[in-house]
Amino acid sequence: MTIDATASSTRRSLLAGAVAALPAAALTSGFFSGQASATEQPSGLPDYAPVPSASVGPALNADGYYVGRIQGNLYWVTDSYYQAMFLTTREGVVLVDAPPTIGHNLIRAVRQVARANGRPEKVTHLVYSHSHADHIGASVIFGKDVVRIGHRKTRELLRIQKDPNRPAPTVAFDHHYILEVGGERLELAYHGPNHSPDNIFIHVPRYATLMVVDVLYPGWVPFKHLAVSQDIPAWIEAHAIAMRYPWKTLVGGHLGRLGVRADGTRQQQYMADLEASTRAAMAELDPTPYFNKYGASGNSWAIFKTYLDAVAERAAEPVIAKYSGLLAAADVFTVDNAFTMLESLRIDAGILGPFSIRP
Repeated sequence: MTIDATASSTRRSLLAGAVAALPAAALTSGFFSGQASATEQPSGLPDYAPVPSASVGPALNADGYYVGRIQGNLYWVTDSYYQAMFLTTREGVVLVDAPPTIGHNLIRAVRQVARANGRPEKVTHLVYSHSHADHIGASVIFGKDVVRIGHRKTRELLRIQKDPNRPAPTVAFDHHYILEVGGERLELAYHGPNHSPDNIFIHVPRYATLMVVDVLYPGWVPFKHLAVSQDIPAWIEAHAIAMRYPWKTLVGGHLGRLGVRADGTRQQQYMADLEASTRAAMAELDPTPYFNKYGASGNSWAIFKTYLDAVAERAAEPVIAKYSGLLAAADVFTVDNAFTMLESLRIDAGILGPFSIRP
């Protein structure tokens, strides 16, 4: 594989700068220190509310990652933006996802853990949670010999996309797949489309851990537009599916810390409040002023934009007030999330408000 030296140098400089900006305490965190204490956020952050300390994960090391034990032979690694999970076994390492922002730090983390445990450090199996490049775009660094496993739809999508950084799975399944390697076991399940058409649930019963990506965001509100999910009703149902698994630890694929069951419950409540507030705003806000302002110009999109944006802002206001200080970035993405909820209620649920059947 050809590597652009300039790009690599820029990337290293960027990461070095990011690490250099961390508090000194963040660079002295001990290996395998478990859930390290959260880094306190400075007060008076520009533009947005401070991130609650409970939403922040463990400090990163000098290379820009944190690796820690979940339980037994199960570990996780994060760069505070993305997360991966891996199992060390007698026969090699099983890795779940390969986010490109973590990149070669995945190899460093696996090597660090495997050598400390006296186990093989070679990644023999790589499980794809779904096809999106931000979660598996570093798959290529593990070479051609690794056994790649994913849903059948993942294989179909990757064969169409032909991204050399994301080789298609060599093993694909439709509904359930049990992966047993070196005395360890992963249970993979497909419960239908949610965030993406192919997103799966990865359960490790022995260690009471569930990995499901881009559904639950421990300590934070969901990413913009409800995680840019392709099927909003199914994505919301995926919350309930996740909570039916008997997990104690959640690997959500994003941000800096692991999840506990209270995180799932809180996000479900956030979503219920967001839906209720959006329904209320749809019923309360009269679109007449927006038609009056832009109708004569014939600019239909201006009518819809200004009205729908106003509904989203009204819907978001009480939700932001309730969750500020409880969920990080409540003031950052809740308006966008309300807009997506509004569109799903209109298009998926048929709640059209003032745009219902004309009398």
